[in-house]
Amino acid sequence: MAVGAGTGYLLSKSDGRVAGVESINTQMIKTDNEVGSLDTKTFRDTATGVIEKNGTNGVGTHKLIRDGGPSQTIYMVSSVVDLDQFDGKKVEVWGETQKVAKVSWFMDIGRVKIVE
Repeated sequence: MAVGAGTGYLLSKSDGRVAGVESINTQMIKTDNEVGSLDTKTFRDTATGVIEKNGTNGVGTHKLIRDGGPSQTIYMVSSVVDLDQFDGKKVEVWGETQKVAKVSWFMDIGRVKIVE
């Protein structure tokens, strides 16, 4: 218990950085047509399409319907943005591609911008 209290005291007196841990961009944007993280190192992949609720085969909470047919669909979740608010809208998304065996493309979405 004393160790935890001591660590807490030391961290409260520091600038919050931990040795050997790189700082991440935690800046957020929230406007009428764009919401999410400005961290383009983590959320570096982009795509444009229409968001629809529900994934497939238990993968994703939403999907991004893109030109080119079903093979171009991106299945998505978001650790940052409530994707429900964009259902049926054409958007640009920024995310981090993840490997999932059941679908060809899966992303964790960090930012969404309405484009139409």
